[in-house]
Amino acid sequence: MRKRIGSYPCVRVQGGSSRAVSQAGAVLLVETVRACGLDQAISAALAPWRKPRAVHDPGKVLLDLALAVGLGGDCLADVAVLRAEPAVFGPVASDPAVSRLIAVLAAAGATALSALRRARAQVRERVWELAGEAAPDTGGQVTVDLDGVLVIAHSDKQDATATWKKTFGHHPLVAFVDHGSSGSGEPVAGLLRPGNAGSSTAAGHITVTRLALAQLPKQYRRGRRTLIRTDSGGGTHEFVNWLTARGRWLSYSAGMVITDAVHQAVLRIPATAWTPAPEPDGEIRDGAWVAELCGDVLDGWPKGMRLIVRKERPHPGARLRFTTPDGMRLTCFATNTPGQTITALKLRHRQRARCEDRIRAARTTGLRNLPLHRVAQNQLWLETVQTALDLLAWMPMLALTGPARLWEPKRLRMRLLSAAAQLVTTGRRHFLRFARHWPWTGLITSAHQRLHTIPSPG
Repeated sequence: MRKRIGSYPCVRVQGGSSRAVSQAGAVLLVETVRACGLDQAISAALAPWRKPRAVHDPGKVLLDLALAVGLGGDCLADVAVLRAEPAVFGPVASDPAVSRLIAVLAAAGATALSALRRARAQVRERVWELAGEAAPDTGGQVTVDLDGVLVIAHSDKQDATATWKKTFGHHPLVAFVDHGSSGSGEPVAGLLRPGNAGSSTAAGHITVTRLALAQLPKQYRRGRRTLIRTDSGGGTHEFVNWLTARGRWLSYSAGMVITDAVHQAVLRIPATAWTPAPEPDGEIRDGAWVAELCGDVLDGWPKGMRLIVRKERPHPGARLRFTTPDGMRLTCFATNTPGQTITALKLRHRQRARCEDRIRAARTTGLRNLPLHRVAQNQLWLETVQTALDLLAWMPMLALTGPARLWEPKRLRMRLLSAAAQLVTTGRRHFLRFARHWPWTGLITSAHQRLHTIPSPG
């Protein structure tokens, strides 16, 4: 026999086994659905669209699609991964049935979208109650980050246009609840827009903020228990005025464009007024300072608004002005939060960078492309992506501890969700037995045990 020389062992491959289950770790997502009651909520929400003799429940079909996206799928046909494992996912509709449902719900327009969003909001409130201290309530306040994301289109889809980055596609505006440094984040709104939609469009920011607030439990919609945080795209008169009109129950921290008036005000700040600025990790390092602007530069803006500017030694490639003092890079933001130091407020605003992490996770969870042609269909896809991201955020909140709670979807898939197992039937009960040598088997079994002890709603 010829001796094999190489880096990897020689393994022969055969088919025919009926005991192995691929993607068995996804049972954690299935158990999360049961524990939080998402299946019941979506099924009830989509009941008006179920035909009398339909074999598959519309809620189950849409939830199967969300699970497929959560496992890494990026088109409707990827539900085939679930269909291949009925022992874990149950009966799964055919590809034509999934396509027909998307067409029907897209034709229903805002009615179907509102039903889905109400179901998600209802379940979100239960998940936060179950999560307890793991819920995204930092110091009695919930932070919602707004940002735009470019989605490239490789064909002529409806509303796909040239973007400001000279690409071609769409420019959705999304909102995420920030879980802070001890967690990830979860989506609460997504508005599909044409590729040429402006970054500073106030109407889009107002719509997304309304959708995001509707997703939060009622206690976070008043008493300034919600902070709306945006980049300079939200720093417009119309959006800030809209937020201020709701100032009794909303706080904001919005990036602002460095206008000539702001720049001239910065030049008049005395050297003694600058305070060393903290970095996102809270450490004070030499090279960045903050100061608060006042006077004429605030004319025309709402009463109570504070304007805080930061100067720093520029990084390579930073955009500068010829008249900037000492060659510093300037950024500023506005807030209506009183009583806090400017360093604390600046640190809070810089933590908005975590929204970029949420967008990166969304790109690996169905937002890399919009697979359908019509706008109404792709808006449903965007809602499905949000449902998948919800599950990928709720499962760690309810079942994982320690560093694993910070894992992004890609790592969750690689280590937990894609793990295979052996299906064993004993006494009419089914068991999934994961490999003893798999490093994360203990994590999977302990997480499942925590989810299994949560009583089903209703």
